[in-house]
Amino acid sequence: MASVQILCACTCQVQLQGSIRYRYDYGYPHHHDKISKHRYYSIRVVDSGNEMVLSNLEEEKRKLRVLVAGGGIGGLVLALAAKHRGYEVKVFEKDLSAVRGEGRHRGPIQLLSGALAVLETIDQSVARQIMEAGCVTANRTNGLADGLSGDWFSVFDLFTPASRKRLPLTLVICRMALQDILVNKVGSNIIRNKSKVVDFIQEPNKVRVILENGEQHDGDILIGADGIWSEVRSKLFGQQEANYSGFTCYSGLTSYVPPYIDTVGYRVFLGLNQYFVASDVGHGKMQWYAFHGEPPSSDPFPEAGKKKRLLDLFGNWCDEVIALISETPEHMIIQRDIYDRDMINTWGIGRVTLLGDAAHPMQPNLGQGGCMAIEDCYQLILELDKVAKHGSDGSEVISALRRYEKKRIPRVRVLHTASRMASQMLVNYRPYIEFKFWPLSIKHPGIHVAQALFKFTFPQFVTWMIAGHGLW
Repeated sequence: MASVQILCACTCQVQLQGSIRYRYDYGYPHHHDKISKHRYYSIRVVDSGNEMVLSNLEEEKRKLRVLVAGGGIGGLVLALAAKHRGYEVKVFEKDLSAVRGEGRHRGPIQLLSGALAVLETIDQSVARQIMEAGCVTANRTNGLADGLSGDWFSVFDLFTPASRKRLPLTLVICRMALQDILVNKVGSNIIRNKSKVVDFIQEPNKVRVILENGEQHDGDILIGADGIWSEVRSKLFGQQEANYSGFTCYSGLTSYVPPYIDTVGYRVFLGLNQYFVASDVGHGKMQWYAFHGEPPSSDPFPEAGKKKRLLDLFGNWCDEVIALISETPEHMIIQRDIYDRDMINTWGIGRVTLLGDAAHPMQPNLGQGGCMAIEDCYQLILELDKVAKHGSDGSEVISALRRYEKKRIPRVRVLHTASRMASQMLVNYRPYIEFKFWPLSIKHPGIHVAQALFKFTFPQFVTWMIAGHGLW
């Protein structure tokens, strides 16, 4: 009878005859990980001991087939996490070059401490690359300022909450750099370019996606991560119009280093019916966004006249704002209208669900869109891991998707609502009362009340944004 000896990590010897299953226990170095601390293996001995096959039974059971529509940040982070779990993953992206190039129109993305910690849990090497490529803003003063005078209205402390919880510091990173890091780590064997998902069919034991080129692919689940104009969402719940926020956004990137660069990370300059956001993005560059309340543009990317238009709108504002606009070349100024969608009470049906902007597109003033997508990914993976331990039974897979939605919707709903409220609050800023028949103006008494209220409540809200996701 064939026999072989194996020395396990616990230094015990196991005598094998025919085939046997054993458990190898191990620990994860990262304190955030909730994954099971053991794996099961089977060893099969054939041909009188000349061949030994070692297979991981747990990984065989965990071979969930995950189909992802969309190769943006959410889709790539989910694919990376699923790949590390041993799932069979396919990402379908209609145009990967357009996804990367989108960064030119939308500018750098902010990643709060909590989102960075989630990325660390998913893949420490990827998180390290992102932190090396990004520009930390939490170690400087950030906050709201008066657009006319430039005086601070209120400041944010992003450093203390992160330090207390031993989390990475909030940073901004170029979207294209972030996408490149994720694409390279996920791998070209998983990402299928020029592959737009246009429909899907659910069957009792699988879901089938249909691509624009006619190809079809089967999987256990389909995740719609295809953005605010999601095809998957429209197939789930029907065509729904996106909501115009009432604001258009001009954004610019300039090779300009202001004198306050060492002390200020980012500032939001406030004014009536308009506001202006300026952020250091590293490498000797500043990114800014100018929001103005007006009807949606018939031409979202006019070729010329944007700089003059901005100087007309913000020409009497403080020197910091005027300098950033003036120092930006015309061709580096982009205009886009801001849309979101109403929150929905469920993100999926059957074996299909949504994440990121496909599920909950929100206005950008809190900088939470990418962070929420990353949190979505990890919550979904945690729920799928519970299924993987017991096999991919259809009802359990569907239940996992509904648990993911139930756990994520309350937090996302709060931030979605807060982003809409923030837009209205920012553009209703009126620091002075002006009198029609009197040439003088006086400071609005509500300003002091607003400052005190903001100072008392916002630190708690920031802490909750950073570390209130409940993922560990």
